[in-house]
Amino acid sequence: MADELSRNIALLIDADNASPAGIDPVLTVLAELGQVNIRRAYANWRKTSLKGWADIVHRYGIEPQQQFDLTKGKNATDMKMTIDAMDMLYRGRVHGFGIMSSDSDFTPLAMRIRQEGYPVYGFGSGQTPEAFKQACSRFIDVDALVKAERATKDNGVPQVKPRVDETLLTLLVDAYNASKRDENGFAKLAEVGQRAGNRSSFDTRSYGFPRLIDLLEATPNFAIERRDGGQVWIKRLR
Repeated sequence: MADELSRNIALLIDADNASPAGIDPVLTVLAELGQVNIRRAYANWRKTSLKGWADIVHRYGIEPQQQFDLTKGKNATDMKMTIDAMDMLYRGRVHGFGIMSSDSDFTPLAMRIRQEGYPVYGFGSGQTPEAFKQACSRFIDVDALVKAERATKDNGVPQVKPRVDETLLTLLVDAYNASKRDENGFAKLAEVGQRAGNRSSFDTRSYGFPRLIDLLEATPNFAIERRDGGQVWIKRLR
């Protein structure tokens, strides 16, 4: 695998099912995987509803891919995106993928990419079907990303309210319970995060927090302890 700075990342955008308002934070997130050198947006660009995307594709170096609606009521965009992704995968020149869509039709594609050992980040709305969310290595709510970015620009730091639901809390508690703990009941945050990530595609940015430690600090369920060497340990309180 190429080193982080030279990794070639592809962002594939289902323009019919993604908001152009999220492109800035999406590119920022994908930068943690490598250089987003391939940026393609798929749609029937004759549609007036795509003006928002059409206005920004050149500004962000996005290559528009024209796909006509060959049959009324049918969208051929999904198939074209999937074919291109598989071509990139088997040429061996791409080291990770971002799929910007809220369409569950991309579930098999995300699963296939992960089976080859490559990360695939999904970016969609909070209403995206669970199947697609869980098929991705990470799934991030674009609306939450946009809100966090706007808050940071306006105030200098993110201003968010914790919204940790029961499902996420159960995931974190299970990951903590499965982690090695010291004599005082503290577990390494890194291990807890890794175990949670292996079980779910959740990403703390979907909840308005840039890092797991920020999310945990905003909840009363865990105690946090910083130790020598910069390691962070956590303990379940309730």
